[in-house]
Amino acid sequence: MPIVKSKKEEFDNTPPPSDEQFSPQKPKFCFNDLVLSDKTIDEIMDVLSIQQLQNHVFDTWGLIKTHKMQRKIALNFYGEPGTGKTMAAHAVAHYLEKDIIEVNYADIESKYVGDTPKNLTKVFKKAKETNSVLFFDEADAMLSKRVTNMSSSTDTSVNQTRSVLLMLLNDFDGIIVFATNFVSNYDTAFMRRILGHVEFKLPCHTERTKIWHHLLPKELPHNANVDILAEKFGGISGSDISNAILKAVFKAARNNEKIVHHDYFEYAIESIQHSKKMNAKNKGGDEKVEIKTVSREYVESQINI
Repeated sequence: MPIVKSKKEEFDNTPPPSDEQFSPQKPKFCFNDLVLSDKTIDEIMDVLSIQQLQNHVFDTWGLIKTHKMQRKIALNFYGEPGTGKTMAAHAVAHYLEKDIIEVNYADIESKYVGDTPKNLTKVFKKAKETNSVLFFDEADAMLSKRVTNMSSSTDTSVNQTRSVLLMLLNDFDGIIVFATNFVSNYDTAFMRRILGHVEFKLPCHTERTKIWHHLLPKELPHNANVDILAEKFGGISGSDISNAILKAVFKAARNNEKIVHHDYFEYAIESIQHSKKMNAKNKGGDEKVEIKTVSREYVESQINI
């Protein structure tokens, strides 16, 4: 009989991250792969122009007298799941002609007190040595509010990790991108150190139409009416559309159809919408509350604290 290990046992036996785990990779996407609003693209480009235009801004326009010159580019992509935040981080690296180091908190977390900050330091060092874009996905796990009433060694370790990350962020002069679905969990100290906060919203009708056209290959035989799909199904992400296309295509293939019928796409989207509705219901509506309460005004208020 096979031995089934508990989650704790699996975590305890997890080897520490190696340098190879933090190795730079070629970006998987460029901005041409994304369908974003002009406003979103414009906000990203405003921040990316810092290194190119800083001499003009600081020297010619005199901001050197009132602001600290820095080469660091820090971006925070926040918004609902599936809206293109991870793809945009890769697109930033592609645009800057750099490799990307993608990090999730699980990659650096350690059961040993003090090792998580060491792993963080390794990541920043590797990004500096390789001149790579450093990308933290699900960044709220690392940038969340520090514990004020510490009652255990775990609380102390969490605060230590936050403090080390603040110092690393202060000293870093490269390009760093954070992405989160829960920006309201960020500590205000981190919010102030990130210049560009860019909200990723669910696509509008026009953007949904573009996404459908973009993700339906020319070789795919289908009779989908994209205008109807974009009009009928709002409140969905680009990831939802991508998954719906996969579901519809495999359903048609399984049924030995010669083309993928329009109804298959509608059925796939309805199935995805239902699963998301049930997921939100099982969470007591927390997901909707999070999305509604985190506005641009909220983000700006946290930066100015």
